[in-house]
Amino acid sequence: MKTGQLRYDIDEFIKNLTSQLVSWRRKFHQYPEIGWMEYVTTYYIAKELESMDYKLAIGTDALMTKQRMGIPEQQLLKESEERARRKGVPPNYMTKLAGGHTGLVAQWDTGRPGKHIALRFDIDALPIEEVYEHAHLPVKEGFQSQNQGWMHACGHDGHIAIGLGLAHMIKHFQDSLSGRFTLLFQPAEEGGRGALPMVKNGWLDDVDEFISGHIGIHSLSIGEVAATTNQFLASSKINVTFKGRAAHAGVEPEKGQNALLACATASLQLQGISRHSGGTTRINIGKLEAGSGRNIIADQGRMEIETRGENDELDQYMFNEAKRMIHATGDMYGVQTKMEVVGHAIDGTCDNEWVKRVEKVASQSKCIKNVHPVLPLGASEDVTYMMKKVQNNGGKATYLIFGTPLVNGHHHQAFDFDERVLPIAVEVLGRLIIYLQDEK
Repeated sequence: MKTGQLRYDIDEFIKNLTSQLVSWRRKFHQYPEIGWMEYVTTYYIAKELESMDYKLAIGTDALMTKQRMGIPEQQLLKESEERARRKGVPPNYMTKLAGGHTGLVAQWDTGRPGKHIALRFDIDALPIEEVYEHAHLPVKEGFQSQNQGWMHACGHDGHIAIGLGLAHMIKHFQDSLSGRFTLLFQPAEEGGRGALPMVKNGWLDDVDEFISGHIGIHSLSIGEVAATTNQFLASSKINVTFKGRAAHAGVEPEKGQNALLACATASLQLQGISRHSGGTTRINIGKLEAGSGRNIIADQGRMEIETRGENDELDQYMFNEAKRMIHATGDMYGVQTKMEVVGHAIDGTCDNEWVKRVEKVASQSKCIKNVHPVLPLGASEDVTYMMKKVQNNGGKATYLIFGTPLVNGHHHQAFDFDERVLPIAVEVLGRLIIYLQDEK
């Protein structure tokens, strides 16, 4: 089959695949798992890919252990692993995934000379309690989160479905394709933790073309696609611990060293960091925990914060200022201060060639209605480590946005997307792969 004919056969393939895409999405939505604890998620993905004879790398074969950041505490990992065993993940998989070695890499080699094309799909969820309201589609249709306190509130359940759909497309049309394909199902995107360990294991070393993307971001109509993305914000994720001294709040308060006040003061002072004239900067305190009782001077305080900048230098500025204020606050209250960087993302850019490429494949589609040359991300994504690795080696990279209406934004307890975006995303990626077969 020539690639020209293949372009038209995609329509029928996508039509037949659509119900399966929805089924996959809902399956993964029901069982969300947060970063480095995606045990069941990884197993489900692996079983589907194994059935298609993909070559899989799992565990330490997929990522470099020492490059991981923000690993959950051992007790949380053990609890998550026990849930996975109860969910039916067999011992041979648990051995590979143990200790938070989640995610996988799938490879397909056509055996014919051609480009090496890599695509990345993130798989983790968020520590958010999903809303339980009948108007919320996952509740209405009975596929809401079964893991209390965790939710797919950013569309990664859809990204997994898209990745599996593309894997089926590559398998189905294998005789018409050339070169090699690497599909990276990345753990721990939230918090900027999972991409670099995969990069360091060499998966992007000889890639010619790299594609990733995201459902939503902007509220768009079904059929709208962004060919490239800009405004990737560099970001540092930081855990801060203040250790003070407990004391009776009534009998001898002067003997206490108040870690709670250190946390509270730092959270306010951090908001006062001067924004930089060189570009966009951000800081957020997302979590604060301190104290143990109303009549006890708090001896422990903990914050989870993040800085962001329009580029790496601006994020470093915010990080340095935050560090200075945090340690100064600790000194003010006489408490010990500890800062730990648990995640990081760098800035990034897409290659302009992808605009022409996406516009070309859109002209062959009945479903792609509008192509935006570029749309802003305005957030952080550790996929930039993968993009820069490919670009530094002479390859081309892009980050697409797949349009869907959004009633509630990302990271909201009632986040959802229009499932009609799933087949469109697979079609865009599939047609791009075909286009790249003939591109000189």
